[in-house]
Amino acid sequence: MPSFIDSFKKRWNVFLGRSLNEKYEDRGRETFYRPDTSSVWRTAEKSLVNTIYNRIAVDVASVDIEHVKVDEEGRYLETIPSKFNDCLNFSANIDQTGRAFIQDVVMSMFDEGYVAIVITDATADPNTTQSFDILSLRVGRITGWYPEHVKVEVYNEKKGVKIEKVFPKTITAIIENPFYDIMNRPNSTLKRLKSILNDLDALNNYAASGKLDMLIQLPYSLKTESQQKQAIMRRQDLENQVRNSEFGIGYISATEKVIPIGKPLENNLWAQAKELTDMLYSELGLSPTIFDGTATYDTMQYYNERTINPILTAITEAMNRTFISRTGRTQGQRVMFFKDPLKFIPMDQIANLSDRLSRNRIVTANEFRGALGFKPSQDPRADELRNPNLYPTEYDEEARAQMEGGGYEEMPPEEGVEEYPEGVPQQ
Repeated sequence: MPSFIDSFKKRWNVFLGRSLNEKYEDRGRETFYRPDTSSVWRTAEKSLVNTIYNRIAVDVASVDIEHVKVDEEGRYLETIPSKFNDCLNFSANIDQTGRAFIQDVVMSMFDEGYVAIVITDATADPNTTQSFDILSLRVGRITGWYPEHVKVEVYNEKKGVKIEKVFPKTITAIIENPFYDIMNRPNSTLKRLKSILNDLDALNNYAASGKLDMLIQLPYSLKTESQQKQAIMRRQDLENQVRNSEFGIGYISATEKVIPIGKPLENNLWAQAKELTDMLYSELGLSPTIFDGTATYDTMQYYNERTINPILTAITEAMNRTFISRTGRTQGQRVMFFKDPLKFIPMDQIANLSDRLSRNRIVTANEFRGALGFKPSQDPRADELRNPNLYPTEYDEEARAQMEGGGYEEMPPEEGVEEYPEGVPQQ
């Protein structure tokens, strides 16, 4: 039997997070913010731009991206159970899930225009061999360009800080924003909208700064320098009265007059901001109904085709080009994205769609049940590509036997039913 000391050594305490006999180890640098994710707040924290970024990034990350095998025609055959596929769907690194990683890719790409996906862990050195599996991926900001290399600012999970490191382009997936001309060029629509929104934020901050915005009409002229100095002293005296009063109360003489300023002079910034917002929505294939949840099926389809698909294509093409070797491509390996076709279809149309797909032998019953979120049926016929309306249910087995035997015997007419009803000519 194990001794009491051995049992004590194997004990684990949830509050310590370690065995009782384990010494405390240095966990590295401590920060009060998450250092591994992108910081879009550098340019867009005070405008609706961040809302647009987040909406598109979340929708892109909701699409499944998988490491798959295809046939000679490029059609999907099966998903490859590789570590690379685990990175895309379960855990990209020690800090991010697969979907959080893709969302980080999109947010960083929108913010910078270009983004790099680098391999941080692999089963072999990617610089010396093409036979390796990817264990961990990170998103990095490109800070320098070389003919065959790029300098990338990437998070070092061992030290807990971001570092700059040079990576070969051959093992670094460089993704360019497909909407670069709209979002990232110096005079693009989004840059102009950001500038105007920042100006509006500055005006709003000024309007809410607590200033009284009023004029004091003095009973004498201010033409001479001594009179102007006297007016400045009078203004300072009024400021001190209001500042030092508990309730902000001051006084003026009977000959002085207060003239309040209702609001600052009108400008056309709001009109320009609205015009640029509408232009940006149009160029990106967006609609205000997408953000408030009232978009129709056609609107969502247009949004997916114009906005989401180009981004997903850019990501998967960069991964195929970099992470899938020539040998892997000849073996049919690809990175593909799969969208849920039933996601935006109204429920009243799903029944008709199910009948059409099963009747035309496109999907099986269990495949459609999985798309709806139901458990697979245990009926063996639920996994068959067959037309359920071809034969009556009670004759399924008999009909299959008749067809396999080389013919199908016509069912005799029921008793009391004429073979050729009256009014119907015989053939």
